[in-house]
Amino acid sequence: MLESIDKGVNIMSDNKFLLFSKIFGGKKKLSIMEEEQIQSPFRTIIKTFRSNKISMIALFIFLLIFLIVLVGPIIKPIDLSFSETSQQNVAPGFDLMKVPPSLKGRVQQIAIGPTFSVAATTDGQLYIWGKTRISSTIDVKMVPSDMGKIVQVAAGYDHVLFLNDEGKIFSSGNNRQQQATPPYAVQNAKNIKDIEAGYQASIVLTEDGWSHYFGNAMNNDYNEFHPYQGKLDKVVTTADAALGLTKDGEAVYLGFQKNSYSNIPRNMGRIVDIATTANTVAAVNEDGKVFVWGNISTRGENKVPETESKIVSIQGGRYHYTALTENGKIVSWGADYYGQSNVPAEVKNANIKEFYTDFYQNYAITEGGDILTWGLKGYLFGSDELGRDIFTRLLNGGRMSITIGAVAVIISTIIGIIVGGISGYFGGKIDMVLQRITEMINSLPFLPFAMILSALIGNAMTSNQRIFLIMVILGLLSWPGLSRLVRAQILSIREQEYVIAARSLGIKKLGIVFRHILPNVISVIIVSATLDFATSMLTEATLSYLGFGVQAPQPTWGNMLYGANDSKVIQNYWWRWVFASIILGVCVICINLVGDGLRDAIDPKSQER
Repeated sequence: MLESIDKGVNIMSDNKFLLFSKIFGGKKKLSIMEEEQIQSPFRTIIKTFRSNKISMIALFIFLLIFLIVLVGPIIKPIDLSFSETSQQNVAPGFDLMKVPPSLKGRVQQIAIGPTFSVAATTDGQLYIWGKTRISSTIDVKMVPSDMGKIVQVAAGYDHVLFLNDEGKIFSSGNNRQQQATPPYAVQNAKNIKDIEAGYQASIVLTEDGWSHYFGNAMNNDYNEFHPYQGKLDKVVTTADAALGLTKDGEAVYLGFQKNSYSNIPRNMGRIVDIATTANTVAAVNEDGKVFVWGNISTRGENKVPETESKIVSIQGGRYHYTALTENGKIVSWGADYYGQSNVPAEVKNANIKEFYTDFYQNYAITEGGDILTWGLKGYLFGSDELGRDIFTRLLNGGRMSITIGAVAVIISTIIGIIVGGISGYFGGKIDMVLQRITEMINSLPFLPFAMILSALIGNAMTSNQRIFLIMVILGLLSWPGLSRLVRAQILSIREQEYVIAARSLGIKKLGIVFRHILPNVISVIIVSATLDFATSMLTEATLSYLGFGVQAPQPTWGNMLYGANDSKVIQNYWWRWVFASIILGVCVICINLVGDGLRDAIDPKSQER
């Protein structure tokens, strides 16, 4: 008896020593038997998995992607209704307001287009920067040679006008609607005062107050014979209308129609400046009060902020206004999608001499000649065919793709465990029936059948219901493989001693299956579920790519690839499919590598090799 006690004490002491050595970094190399004495099977699996460097790197990358797509949509939420035609297919980069350093102190005028800017210097030189390529064949940077000294510039939607010191007009960019071809009366004019470029249209104003329109006559409401010819001091355009400021300080409409633009507010007093956004008009009177009218929306173009001194000058962007006060301070209001109406502190604190605003960019020239900028600088991953930020859509689409894959795996795993467990343990007729059902499901052509189900059922559903449907379809069609694995494992261990012992103790059959047998096949389930996760993500991407999965505007990595089935997109707008392909491929590869690592860690035989 004493001998047995001593032996037990010795064993306990040895175990304590081994544990102490393990915790405090003993250098003694332990044998396999010694390791097993102080280490649980779970810890052994973790240790083996951690020794697999490739799997650990893959796990780290996947967790990083997961955290980014989990947190990213909170920081950069998506507006599913957002679209902006002026920002279509913008290439990646942050150079939209990358002003050439040599332009400092030499700015005569800056004109701003959707993704590019043009400047004329005090000595007549020309600068163009930003994303200047309009299409595969049109680039606004391809300007005529020998234009002479440039004194004025005007940037439209996809074309630019240049006025030299001899009064001659030149142009570059799109001329499909003749918006870059001045009429004969303008070409020979020597008294041009101002040039205005808009969407598929241009207007030239002469010194004697006459305006000349050229371009798409159907897009803009403009009357060449309006009653204010010879009286104009300034002309401006919205997306579909033209207005003017007379020499007497009156804001006037230059079109035929009666609409929200022609409904000019009364009793504004003498107007000193006028500006437009895409849908509104703003006028400043001699007292510094701003009046806004037109198609007023919720973007805030009519919400003029209070200023310390009166406003003396105003310019309009796409959906925002920027103004200069009498004491040289800048104020801005309206839409702020890209920070275009959020004036930075360095601009607020500076003494501004001139400023230029259009679309989503702003430039301010200080008394010292410095050029300050704020607004849209560019897109990290470019924009798509609707002008949406691809980076934002990747973040929100990633969360959706991972969620669909995870829910589909949960559904398929539950079904696979139940069917495989019951079939393997009970055998007989139950096994035969369940296996025939499994074979029927497994024999279905997965992708075509999923497409058919999505098309038949999904068209009558809402967007959220369709997303849930995709999860269910993927889950219901993916379980046969796991069920066969579970069945095979249970068939091999159902006659083991511990199972027989459980039966002899009177434990119910279902309890034996789910409490005693399944825990011993959990390794197979984990590995299979991990690999099925990647497969479900790929399948969802394939369905969405083909138009049978999650529908736009809700993004997933799969439907973001939808535009890649166009050769024009592949050749000219590579960023629309490359980034989504890369992130999806990296994520799937990482999940597969993690699954392989888990399989090797769980399989004891792999540790012997």
